Amino acid sequence: MSTTRSGTPSAGQRLSARMRRLLPPDTRTLLVLVVVTVVMGVGIWTVPDWSPVSALIIPMVVGSLVLGPRQLPWFVVFVLLLLAVLVPQQPDITYRIAMTVVVVFAVGFIILLSSFRRSRLGVAGLRGESMLVDLRDRILKQGRIPALPDTWHVGSELRSAGGTAFAGDFVVAARHDDRLDVAVVDVSGKGEGAGTRALLLSGALGGLLRALPPEEFLVAANDFLLDQDWDEGFATAVHLSLDLVSGRFEIRSAGHPPAAWRAAGSGRWSVVEAEGPVLGLIEGTTYDSVEGVMKHGDALLLYTDGMVETSDRDIMLGVDRMLGQAERLLRGDFEGGAARLIEAIGSRKDDRALLLVHRR
Repeated sequence: MSTTRSGTPSAGQRLSARMRRLLPPDTRTLLVLVVVTVVMGVGIWTVPDWSPVSALIIPMVVGSLVLGPRQLPWFVVFVLLLLAVLVPQQPDITYRIAMTVVVVFAVGFIILLSSFRRSRLGVAGLRGESMLVDLRDRILKQGRIPALPDTWHVGSELRSAGGTAFAGDFVVAARHDDRLDVAVVDVSGKGEGAGTRALLLSGALGGLLRALPPEEFLVAANDFLLDQDWDEGFATAVHLSLDLVSGRFEIRSAGHPPAAWRAAGSGRWSVVEAEGPVLGLIEGTTYDSVEGVMKHGDALLLYTDGMVETSDRDIMLGVDRMLGQAERLLRGDFEGGAARLIEAIGSRKDDRALLLVHRR
């Protein structure tokens, strides 16, 4: 911003700042819409053959996208009052015009109802949507795998029920020098219904994963969920703590499907059973670890129940099927293996998350 040599704002800058105080951006948007609506009203009055009454729907729809919840109801009322003034000025009130008026009033009523609901959020439609998109992107960012040595490949994939942008499954990851900590979490519910709780939990658990030693992570996560006092306040999780130098790992589970381990020597997958209570149900719980060492060529799979469970199939049968597909799809090539595997199996009606760890 340019200023005078003395460092004080110029006259133009002072005038601009005063205008911003008198007419904030939201007020300027409202004034523009009012002026455009009045111009359209003049056109409907003077040249009704070229300016249909239904054109008044346009500023109402635009207003529903850009105006805040305090301004939008007044603007809709203004448009409907203008419509009430213009209709008697029509040269011939036909059945079509009468039905158009009914439609415009119905659209205005629907927009009014949506503005009352939006008042709980306190922001305009487009701004509220951008906030949700930003929060969704932050979920994905929490699950981004940090940079690792070339001897390790870690890939994660998420899919939501019905293909929506929000899901109840997520991944969080953190690196502490030569240790990688990753958690795969499944919040109760699915799709958009679990999305808000997943948004909150991903941020909280991501912070806990970075701040706490491995043995305290699930304990703190359980305490956090208990404090929320949600109606559906539970989640399952599996936590992997991996030493990137030695390959030694610890797996802890909170009511989650068992991890799977592929030993390069035998080329076979086996189940890693780590037991622990579901998060958010029991106070004062502890979570014991299952330990092992990943040798060169070994791989680990962490996943949510959407990958292996359906209403007509036991979860362990689903695990066997998943491991059979993993044997076929990942043989000799683990790069991009998480994406191939999650596309090949799992219920499209449930959220799915998959993490693949491979020591090259």
